[in-house]
Amino acid sequence: MQCGLKSLVWGVLLSATLAGCATPGGNPRDPLEPLNRAVFTFNETVDDAVLRPVAQGYRAVLPEMVRTGVSNFFANLEDLWIGVNNILQGKPADGVQDFARFAFNSSFGILGLIDVSTDFNIPKHNEDFGQTLGRWGAEAGPYLVLPFFGPSNVRDGLGFVVGNKADIVRNLGHVPTRNTLFAVRTLNIRANLLDIGRVAEEAALDKYRFMRDAHFQRRNNLIFDGDPPRESEKSELPSAGEISSTTAPAIPASDDHSTGANASGSLADQSIRSSQPGPTIN
Repeated sequence: MQCGLKSLVWGVLLSATLAGCATPGGNPRDPLEPLNRAVFTFNETVDDAVLRPVAQGYRAVLPEMVRTGVSNFFANLEDLWIGVNNILQGKPADGVQDFARFAFNSSFGILGLIDVSTDFNIPKHNEDFGQTLGRWGAEAGPYLVLPFFGPSNVRDGLGFVVGNKADIVRNLGHVPTRNTLFAVRTLNIRANLLDIGRVAEEAALDKYRFMRDAHFQRRNNLIFDGDPPRESEKSELPSAGEISSTTAPAIPASDDHSTGANASGSLADQSIRSSQPGPTIN
């Protein structure tokens, strides 16, 4: 696992270096587009061959109530890291709510299987270290498509590595339990994205561009809690010349974890979900 994270770090740094040498032209936010498209095709192939069929079987076999409980369980674990990021972003009140959600759901919600916090009017937040870096003023850097994890950028890729270090599931000492929980979480997220994947395929003439533009819109909204400044909109969102029939619709800044819905479009954006960014959806 540590070797994988080190490889991802080196991959992000190498991509940033290559971006500085990329040939001018095309989308300025995506200087590595030929490489990114190749990785995107690889992710799509893996998803078509493995993840999507297994996720379809998972959803067909397990009742919705069970899948919702699984989603709630993992969302509850994520609340601790979300709370840390809210505090790092200067939002202590939101951080306290995140910790309260974890306490209530872990106790009254039977280890998080039931989202009782929503009934207590304690809202669910969606924060990760990539967003924290963005709030601190770090630029997104070149757009990247990570193998297996999907849309990202240099800033969020580094944030993803830090987030994985804080991931409760990945830090479990009992290897069989850790691997089982990681596999179930990945499969559950992919199953929750099946319907969204159909929308992307039906709406986009160029799915790569659709996913890229959706990623920019969503991350920009998340960093600024749904209210990005105009300057940021101009730098992050597609320019008028880029907008076409393949441009993604606006992506909401938050996801409903209590129902298992995850509208990020990638496991990487939701990987610590949420936070967290994964294989491209279909």
